[in-house]
Amino acid sequence: MFGILQRMVFWELFKVFFISLVGITGILLMAGIIAEATQQGLGPTQILAAIPLLIPSTLPYTIPATTLFATCVVYGRMSHDNEVLAIRAAGINLGNILVPGLVLGLLMSAATMGLYYRIIPYTHHLLRAMVFNDAEELLYSMLKKDGRITHANIPYAMFVKGVNGKKLISPTFKRRDAKGQIDVVAQAREAMLTVDRKRMILKVHMRFGIATFEDGSKGYFEDRVWEVPLPTNYTSEANRRARDLTWQEILEKRADFQQELLQVQHEIQQGNQKIAQGDARPDLPLHVANLKDRILHIKEQKLFLNVELLMRPALSMGCFCFILIGCPVGIWISKSDYLSSFITCFLPIIVLYYPLQLCGIGLAKEGKIDPILMVWVANLLILGMGGILSWKIVRT
Repeated sequence: MFGILQRMVFWELFKVFFISLVGITGILLMAGIIAEATQQGLGPTQILAAIPLLIPSTLPYTIPATTLFATCVVYGRMSHDNEVLAIRAAGINLGNILVPGLVLGLLMSAATMGLYYRIIPYTHHLLRAMVFNDAEELLYSMLKKDGRITHANIPYAMFVKGVNGKKLISPTFKRRDAKGQIDVVAQAREAMLTVDRKRMILKVHMRFGIATFEDGSKGYFEDRVWEVPLPTNYTSEANRRARDLTWQEILEKRADFQQELLQVQHEIQQGNQKIAQGDARPDLPLHVANLKDRILHIKEQKLFLNVELLMRPALSMGCFCFILIGCPVGIWISKSDYLSSFITCFLPIIVLYYPLQLCGIGLAKEGKIDPILMVWVANLLILGMGGILSWKIVRT
């Protein structure tokens, strides 16, 4: 159990940490994410619904920073007010006041890992589902704000002069074919949009217009519905990245890839045997070559999943690593100027830790170097530096 001194230090750390976490997370949401969402045409209702789903995604970045800030503030103030000197004069080892900081770092690392285990991927899933369910409202918001919808990933473009409720005023609809060329241009007096979630299509219901086709022919229509497929990334399950999967889903998907790998290898072995025996179809060698390419793809996907499993605890451990740096540096700087002590600690981390972490993850995904070493090299370096600094502050 903590003694009185340790409980006091831990309580001070927690107060500064909590207030800073709320403040930094709020600033990040307001100044960054919400501003960008507003520019993209999202309405206030959609933004308010998205905020609870966005907060967990920001915490892995704000928790380490606020943990470091809390240690710099508390230990820097204690040193500046000669409390550290008084503790030494009383014959108390400084390791006793470092323990609350280390405990806070471990708790925040565990909390961050808990977020990565399920909450962050699950909120990503809910956010994608919310965007899909509100696809119709999102399109109307974009048209109301910008007067157009143009994006390389959607097979159409639309321009309007105005939006009155659910009615589009003087819309111009351009549809692209499979090659990306415009095959239909339709102009009408008014139109409405509806989304068919079951069929994954967008229906553009236009009235009193003229359609111009690819061959130059034109036709007048009084009532016409144009159907275009929704982008594949509107679905909640298609093309999910490794970081959008929960821990259990990653393990299950990795097992599925392993089973598929064994099946493909067995099929290649059978094909090679038939080719060697001369009892093979003419297209069998090409089929075997395609299966070998499939093996390379499966191994690449498995590697991405393995790197993700290593990356989550490595990033979570950053909180503890930052504590090891923040505690001794805060004591040595001995300033009541909290900002300068925080910048003194955070600048080396920005310059060293995160670039090294990103480079290590990138090299790990290429598969050329041991993923474990590459993903954890930044943490190992900071742990070594923090361990040496903490040992020196305890020994002095």
